[in-house]
This record gives sequence, structure tokens and C-alpha cells, in this order.
Amino acid sequence: MTPTKNNVNITDIYSAPDSLEQMPLDVMGLFFFAYRDFVSDADALLAEKKFGRAHHRVLYFVNIRPGMSVATLLSILKITKQSLARVLRQLIDNGYVEQKTGENDRRQRLLFPTHKGRDFFATLSETQATRINAALADLPEDSARAIRHFLVAMVEESDHPVLSRLKLTKNL
Repeated sequence: MTPTKNNVNITDIYSAPDSLEQMPLDVMGLFFFAYRDFVSDADALLAEKKFGRAHHRVLYFVNIRPGMSVATLLSILKITKQSLARVLRQLIDNGYVEQKTGENDRRQRLLFPTHKGRDFFATLSETQATRINAALADLPEDSARAIRHFLVAMVEESDHPVLSRLKLTKNL
């Protein structure tokens, strides 16, 4: 007889439910490993500056959309004002990002990369672009488009207009 505790069969706790067999666990695992390796080179460069992935995300969006407002960045990153303020302060204090007041709305805070910020972003992006290009190199011709479609499908539907505004879906 299988040991039980509080009328729960302990073997049920340790065995995978039938529905787990239908889950794309291989894809999930591949996502974990791909993400780990995708960020590893950038993480090492960020660590040298005592920065983390949040700094990288801010640098990414500020560089692809110079003049983005803090409010827009908050809505994209879905983090607290306090978290963003800490990261922004470090990037501004270290000369990677500058903040300007909006011309039409003085309450608006607009973010721009500095020359130093653009250079660092280019270095971070180069390592990741190299990894992406190497992975795509041996795939059939239309694979990059299929991968882009897959990634867009993974994003919440409510964020699809944001992807369009950022022109992240232009190659679809």
C-alpha cells in the first residue's frame, strides 16, 4: 500500500499529472537555456559597470526610441516607479542617459542616450546580435520570419500595439 498523509496519496504528489505529458516542456527548457546564454555576455559587460539586466532594458528602449517618456518606459517595462527611478538615476549619474523636460508638457521627462550610452548599447547589442545571427545562419530562408511570428504570438495581445509603435514587428 502507498503511504498517505491526510488522505493524500504521496505517490500522486511526486508523479507528473497526465496533462504534463502534453506540455511543451522541451520548448520551455530550451527557452531557459537560450535566454541564459543570450544574456550571459551582456550580463558580464553590465557587471563590470555594476549594472544589471534592468539597466540593459532601459538602455535598449532609450536607444531604439530616443526621446521616450519615463511614463512610456514604465508602461513597457511594467515595473514600479521606484525601481525605474533607481536604475535611471544610476544611468544618468554615470553618463549613459540624459533626461530632458518635454517642450509641450513641462511635466514630461524624456530620455535620451548619451554618446557613452549609445556606445555601450552598441557593445551589448553586438554580442547578442552575433548569437542571433549565428543561430539563424543555418536555418531555411524564411525561418527568421517564422521565429518573429512565434515571438510576437508569445507576447500578450494587449502589448501588440506597443510592438508596432516600437517597430518591432516591421519584418513580419
